[in-house]
This record gives sequence, structure tokens and C-alpha cells, in this order.
Amino acid sequence: MNRVRTGVIGLGRMGRHHCRVFASLRESQLMGILDINPKTANELSEIYDVPVFQEIDDLLEQVDAVSIATPTPTHSDLVLRCLEHGVHVLVEKPITETITQAEQLARMVEEKGLIVQVGHIERFNPTYLELKKVIEDLKVIAINFRRLSPYRVSNKDVDVVLDLIIHDLDLSIDLSGREPSSINAIGLMPFSDSLDHVAAQLYYAAGPLITLTASRVTEEKVRSVEVIAEDSFVEADFLNKNIQIHRCSTGEYSAQKQGGVKYHQESVIERILVPNAEPLALEIKHFLDCVSKKRLPCVSVLDGLKALHLAQQIRDVVQEQNLRIAAQLEFA
Repeated sequence: MNRVRTGVIGLGRMGRHHCRVFASLRESQLMGILDINPKTANELSEIYDVPVFQEIDDLLEQVDAVSIATPTPTHSDLVLRCLEHGVHVLVEKPITETITQAEQLARMVEEKGLIVQVGHIERFNPTYLELKKVIEDLKVIAINFRRLSPYRVSNKDVDVVLDLIIHDLDLSIDLSGREPSSINAIGLMPFSDSLDHVAAQLYYAAGPLITLTASRVTEEKVRSVEVIAEDSFVEADFLNKNIQIHRCSTGEYSAQKQGGVKYHQESVIERILVPNAEPLALEIKHFLDCVSKKRLPCVSVLDGLKALHLAQQIRDVVQEQNLRIAAQLEFA
């Protein structure tokens, strides 16, 4: 088979994993890496036996496709450079820092006819893929997303909306297939001068009601989805890769011998088998397949742009809400 010549730009926490996966897949031939930190680059160069490039143009001359895993503010310029060299791109989420930048990329992708996939990795999470199958025949009333992390290990180059909640915005768009009718949101900034904790609601006229909570100020890492349906309640844990379906719940009160009343509830619980597969490996294999077969990825530039649009709407609503609260406190 003809292997895709690949490279990785940005060797931080995610970039290291991109190197590992590209080096391990038979569809890929890892040709080189690039990072502003020479120590990190040299370390990974030794591990994977690939050259370190000092200049991006030199790397782009040697590859068919690259991963960009650099801080969000650099995404736009780097993706444009790759497209100018005729190189396909897998860029970590969010696609860019601003909507204007994302729109510019979308125009250039269409003009060049190249593959640009956005790294909304939860689309490839086996738990999410199984969850979609579970709920496709349910009458869904509401969906609750929770994405929580400790502050000390969180990404701080963007706010919590662009870092965390944007994952679940992409999933919301994928599940609903449309834009929400209205958005409510409120946010807090306890640890920094940007949003650290946000709660948002997406209202759809024909349902469902989607609630999203994202925080980088918790002391527990949580990645969960709850689906409230007409005859069932579904819990999905993305970290522990399990799904439970609660059906036929019944509850009753019973008198205790020592006095008082005790409440007892029972339900039928189904546990769904989730395949043991790494989301990043599935994501990168999909990207390489799209490059080889010249087909549109399932998370395209336009998908990344839709998620960014929703993220910006939430940020705008939070800002308006916070200004309103500040004004009320001022005149109280």
C-alpha cells in the first residue's frame, strides 16, 4: 500500500500522542517533526527515529499531510501555510481562535481542494459512537453534558468555552443536526481573567433541551453525558468507557420497624459493551483514509466553523449576562 507521508507540528501534550499514533500506523510514514522547544523535539526524534525540522517550509516539502497540535492562536497561520504548500491538515480543536479566521480557511480549503479535518476527538470516542446507536430510536427530551477538569492541568491559552465546552457543542450539532432556537448561558472567572466555569442551555423548538457544563476549576476530571428520554434514562461515561440504560423504574415507601419511612427504588439496568479502542487512533486513521481516498472527513472545516459559531454565541451571551449583573449590583 502507498503510505501517507506525515509530519507533526507542535509537540506538547497532544502532539506527543499524534507522533506516537502516526509512527505506529501502517498507513503512515512519519517523515519529521517540528516544535519551538528543541529539547522536546530532540527527545521525540530519538524515540521515533525521525528528523527534527527547524523551518516549517522544509518540513512541508517532505510530507503529504500534517497534524497541527500547537496553541489555538497559531492555528490559522499554520493551516494557511500548509494549504499553500498543498499539504493536507489535521488541526486540533478549535479550528481557529476567531470566526473570521475559520471562514478564511473554509474558503481556501474549497479553492485548493485539500483535506482539512478538525480534531474534535469525541466524535471518535467509542463510548459516543455506541451512545448514538442507543439513542437513535429513543424520543429524547433532554441531554446533559458535563466536562470538568482541575485548573492546574487545564489548557489556559483559551477560555473554558474554546477549550472544553466546544467538544460538546460539536456533539450537540452532530446529534441535533441543526442550530438551536435560543441560547442561555452564564459564566464565572474565579481563577483567571477569562471564563473558567460556564453553564449553557441550547433550546430547540422541537427538542431536545441540551444543557452543557464546562469547568476547569473542579478537583475531579469528568466527561459524561446523560440522556433523558421518554421511557429511559441513559448515562455515558467517556472516561471509563461505559454506558448504562435505566428502564422501568419503580419506587415505593415502606414503614420501618424502628419507626420512620424508607424510600426504595428499583429499575432495570442495561449495560452496553463499549469497544476498547483509542479515540485518537480512530481519528487519525480516518484522516489518513480521507487523504488517501480524497474524501470529505466527518469533521470538516465547516463542522469546526459551526462549533466555533456556537461557542462565540455562548461567550457573547455570558458577557451580556455578566454586564447585566454588574449593572444591577452597581445600582442596588
